[in-house]
Amino acid sequence: MIRQLPQEVVSAWKNREGPLVLTTVDDAGAPNSIYATIVHMTADGRISIADNYLHKTASNIKNGGTAAILFITISRKAYQIKGPLEYYNAGPLYEEMLTWADEKHPRKGVAIMNPEEVYCGSERLL
Repeated sequence: MIRQLPQEVVSAWKNREGPLVLTTVDDAGAPNSIYATIVHMTADGRISIADNYLHKTASNIKNGGTAAILFITISRKAYQIKGPLEYYNAGPLYEEMLTWADEKHPRKGVAIMNPEEVYCGSERLL
């Protein structure tokens, strides 16, 4: 089930500054965090991350589990989104990524997060 993000988060996403931080966990429980810059919010509120140079992250996604995204707005408010990630290198979600990710990058696949929890600071929004 896709959970709708609160309007506050959708607005914050449009006003984010810099790259976001994406954290995944490997099958031994070790976290891996990266900066992600080629990102997009789908019309239904899922977060898409283009796989241009993901290695450990792509492996972690394929192993399953929950991930976290952290971003900051231009007004310096931090938001954290948690949920499972799915990986696609074909199909409609992959094709959609090809429309917004710059073709100068490899665009090998796309990771899609279905938000289950959302926080602004310590306040739970979803």
